[in-house]
Amino acid sequence: MRHLATLLALTLIAALPLGCSTAPTDELSTHDAALKELGVPEVPREFRAAWIATVANIDWPSKPGLPVEQQKAELIEYLDEFAALNMNAVVFQVRPHADALYDSPLEPWSHYLTGEQGKAPEPYYDPLKFACAEAHKRGLELHAWFNPYRALHPNQKSPLTDDHIAVTDPDIVPQYGVYRWMNPAEEKVKQRSLDVFLDVAKRYDVDGIHIDDYFYPYQVRGDDGQIVDFPDAQTYKAYTDAGGTLGISDFRRAAVDDFIQRFYTQLKEQSPKVRFGISPFGIWKPGHPEQIQGFNQYEGLYADARKWLVEGWVDYYTPQLYWEIAKPQQSFVALLNWWSEQNPTGRNLWPGLGTYRTGNQFDENEINYQIQWIRHIEGADGHVHFSAKSVTKNPELRENLANTVYAKPALVPASPWLSDGTQPQAPTATVNIIADDGIRVVAGHRSLENARWWVIQVKRDGNWENTILPAISRMGLANMPATDKDMTDIPNLGVEAVVTFVVDELGIASDKVILELPQ
Repeated sequence: MRHLATLLALTLIAALPLGCSTAPTDELSTHDAALKELGVPEVPREFRAAWIATVANIDWPSKPGLPVEQQKAELIEYLDEFAALNMNAVVFQVRPHADALYDSPLEPWSHYLTGEQGKAPEPYYDPLKFACAEAHKRGLELHAWFNPYRALHPNQKSPLTDDHIAVTDPDIVPQYGVYRWMNPAEEKVKQRSLDVFLDVAKRYDVDGIHIDDYFYPYQVRGDDGQIVDFPDAQTYKAYTDAGGTLGISDFRRAAVDDFIQRFYTQLKEQSPKVRFGISPFGIWKPGHPEQIQGFNQYEGLYADARKWLVEGWVDYYTPQLYWEIAKPQQSFVALLNWWSEQNPTGRNLWPGLGTYRTGNQFDENEINYQIQWIRHIEGADGHVHFSAKSVTKNPELRENLANTVYAKPALVPASPWLSDGTQPQAPTATVNIIADDGIRVVAGHRSLENARWWVIQVKRDGNWENTILPAISRMGLANMPATDKDMTDIPNLGVEAVVTFVVDELGIASDKVILELPQ
């Protein structure tokens, strides 16, 4: 088993002093030497997120048809809780089944929002626009979560609208069990989902587009106990009549592969900085690794999830590893290590955690231990909780995380393969006040443009404290390291140094700047 002693972090490259295009070598070395002498630490990098599920009102809103102000208040409560826990992202479900929890020109408003499919909120607001703005105010990334193929869920009680794809194109949206499902091999289905995803990436300030593990549907059984085949015989016949030679299983997998590859390519052409993530079922095939048993998504969902990661058709991967560390047949650690070995392009690996099982199948420390394990497996640098209320509605778990693995803030890991090589401009800033409640720093005019986060590092009594702030306000209040010494009569309350830098939406850091302390 390969281990890392610390989280992976970007290597900060020494560059020019602020405002200069060239500089003598001795200036650069002086700046570097000063940083080195101060012993400025790297800020930890770890994706810390939770899925906010809207299908069947799992997390939000708590039920259909709530007043708009209550919807907003419930969402803000989640975001406030996440920010207070030193989390840094949310994965927000906006397309449960060919519908929309945002103002879509392509699909109807979701039943789960207003209680009636096709009905806009009254008074009007756009939940996704609202969620993006409120998340970013709190220093949280917002990833828009879609299901690419599901068309109707049994929890929807209101009638379908006339413009829903199951009504306009029923031949390509068959009934399968209690669901309606868009046929993944139909070109019109692929194009619909491509159009929907790209529309959101273009019109909204999202940090990522995220899809879950529902490709071809999980198999259902008939009254005789036998698996019912997905009803795509006509689509497959048209393929073979045209000369296609793949067997039905390979044909289905090829259809999903085509969709994944096309979307990744088109997303990078249109919105190159918006990341694409997938959260597949946690087992690729039984026997990989050797001791693993369980459901085979390769044959059951026609999802070759390993291929997508190997080919680099994603920017991050979130395999749903909803099992205990000590369960050999579905070992969390063995599976995570296996996935980390299937990643030749070095994409971010942020496994999904079965946090909802805490207090049931999991004991109170399981999630804590899993996060610690992730930190010691090469290539893994984050995680996503399923789901939001499993974190916020469990006071014991929340306190456990707050006091241990989330005690200190972390930056979202970088995605350097998406960068054009441009480093964000280092900020100008002034230490305004050093007081008992922290250090007030004011950034220069337009200094935080094109940044997502603003980081302030403070050294006091030989120790460092990192404060990560959203790069929206020019005024930042940074924490000071705690000390047992009486600093009352010491200048600047014993603060030895203040360093700042910014991080852009791809996680790329600027140079670090040493700020002058008040005299």
